Amino acid sequence: METFYNQLLRNNKNWVAGKLANDPQYFHKLSLGQSPPVLWIGCADSRVPANEIIGAEPGEVFVHRNIANMVVHSDMNMLSVLDYAVNVLKVKHIIVCGHYGCGGVQAAMTNKHIGLIDNWIRHIKDVYRFHQDELNAIENEKNRFNRFVELNVVEQVLDLAKTSIVQTAWGSGQNVQVHGWVYDIHDGLIKDLGVNLGDNKSLSDVYQLDI
Repeated sequence: METFYNQLLRNNKNWVAGKLANDPQYFHKLSLGQSPPVLWIGCADSRVPANEIIGAEPGEVFVHRNIANMVVHSDMNMLSVLDYAVNVLKVKHIIVCGHYGCGGVQAAMTNKHIGLIDNWIRHIKDVYRFHQDELNAIENEKNRFNRFVELNVVEQVLDLAKTSIVQTAWGSGQNVQVHGWVYDIHDGLIKDLGVNLGDNKSLSDVYQLDI
């Protein structure tokens, strides 16, 4: 354990040396500020590193991660990140990225009692309830699991569009696009689910704020 811990610190020094070898001003330029074009809302799973899988450099992606990449309307952590990204950093794209094999989504397909996380997983179970006819009709368990992952991402994209933060930005003419992706750990490829929103017109009337 101690050897692994110390290796992390050595890795950091080697990484710094490599960056400075390519650009002696690398960290000085980073310290001047950030203007990332992307807000990434992803899963906390250690196998899905946001910057790395899309080939982005530090400073290019503002990141929020939680279990199963959820957008919960009462989550002040997520809302604070969203508000800062949209209103201060002026990001152009908000990406919700789920991944096949997500443990949180898989747990939501069962009735197992896990502990504190049950309260979080309940939000994922709500997504299953919304789409239970489609999901229950899929006989193959793996295919049903994969589809649940996709539908969960779609619902989170819609939940982002329902926020007053995003709708206020759209109402003021700010160009912010919301997208839904799924990452496949088995081959490293990203699937664009084709849910790309730039206004609130695709939402049910009850969610369209008069801004």
